[in-house]
Amino acid sequence: MSASDGRAPSGLADPLEAGRNTHDPDGVEEALALVSGRTLRPDPARGPERSPEAADGGGHRAVSWPQARSIAARAGRGGPVRTQRVALDQAVGRVLGEPLTALCDLPPFDTSAMDGWAVAGPGPWTVSGGDSVLAGQSAPPPLEDGTAVRIATGARIPPEATAVIRSEHARTDAGQRLLHAERSVSQGQDIRSRGQECRLGDRLLPAACAVTPAVLGLAAAAGYDELAVVRRPRVEVLVLGDELLTAGRPHDGLIRDALGPMLGPWLGALGAEVVAARRLGDDAGALRRAVTASEAEVIITTGGTAAGPVDHVHPVLRETDATLLIDSVAVRPGHPMLLAALAASGGGPEGVSPARYLVGLPGNPLAAVSGLLTLAEPLLRGLVGLPAPAPYRMPVRVPVQGHPYDTRLVPFVHHDDGLTPVRYSGPAMLRGIAAADGLAVVPPGGARPGDELEVLELPWVPGAFSADV
Repeated sequence: MSASDGRAPSGLADPLEAGRNTHDPDGVEEALALVSGRTLRPDPARGPERSPEAADGGGHRAVSWPQARSIAARAGRGGPVRTQRVALDQAVGRVLGEPLTALCDLPPFDTSAMDGWAVAGPGPWTVSGGDSVLAGQSAPPPLEDGTAVRIATGARIPPEATAVIRSEHARTDAGQRLLHAERSVSQGQDIRSRGQECRLGDRLLPAACAVTPAVLGLAAAAGYDELAVVRRPRVEVLVLGDELLTAGRPHDGLIRDALGPMLGPWLGALGAEVVAARRLGDDAGALRRAVTASEAEVIITTGGTAAGPVDHVHPVLRETDATLLIDSVAVRPGHPMLLAALAASGGGPEGVSPARYLVGLPGNPLAAVSGLLTLAEPLLRGLVGLPAPAPYRMPVRVPVQGHPYDTRLVPFVHHDDGLTPVRYSGPAMLRGIAAADGLAVVPPGGARPGDELEVLELPWVPGAFSADV
């Protein structure tokens, strides 16, 4: 694949160049306005509006890496979040589509926190001759003042009981008829009161929380059989390139397709539902038909984003009346990546909202990973209503070479005292990222030992790091 020259192709609207002003420094509002068909009031400080053709001229520059992430996230948040109801056993890993509210009090009744004795009033207590009170039984009879009864953890507290004494803190006399406490007993001790954790109708969690196993347990305890979750964005992967093999070893100028096997699981880890993954080769007609026929919310293409003789993504976007939101990002590897809006539909907060997107990834494998984390990940987060994770930074242990003007994304491994970049991190290499814990965001000019760098984690637990990587 040929390298991008960083220019927007003629005929595609470039909202970013026109959107550079003090009120919209990232060009986000201009971008979304063009997608939705809205007209923004011109900024007098900018002078006359520029036509799309003028904006697409030689003055076009790649957007910065932070700008690209912001635009992708805001684009994903431009439309309504769709929800569905699923059984609890299908909800782990999904995102709550509405707040989780308690359907009952928790606990639903007063229960014993310990195995021991339920007692009423001051002691010593006469031991009741009845059966022990066990969990799962119906309401026990009231406990008379000065009496005690055996009780199990989780069992309902008998009416009129004032405390629970742990088994190890009590003793009975030789006849097993009188109970003595070996420690002081306070009112209500070791009793879990009804509603101690929550009351009916209490808001337990807001919408947009990830459904973890703990959330699943809380929902079950609160009375849920199913949950309202956000529908996974449907994603279709289109692998481009006549040089790619799907099986066997590389030969005769052909290489194995590394992105096809990688993208589906990676996108799934980012919360997407991959509905199809197809290899189209370098066929402009096939790409155009696939883009126009797809019903996915997001199309991911690999390769073809530059300006070479078989780079067909830009021409197809022109022919399908797409709106280019991002064309090239000032990041290495992966600067020829792009983001385009393919369609719009009614129902958004201002009358219309973006409905379908295309993320064009470069063909080199590590460059494609850069595109995934730069554009696809924030776009998908926006589509499911998830906020961006709070950024965090860690010091780097060794000098890291930077690009003179662009951000670099460098695979690294964690150590107790900081980050160490891995070897084999060229744009076409996957050996380094396969052993990495994440990518470090290296600003233009590089970093010195001790400098703190922003960290992008990978959406899975990495394997053990080998010392020779």
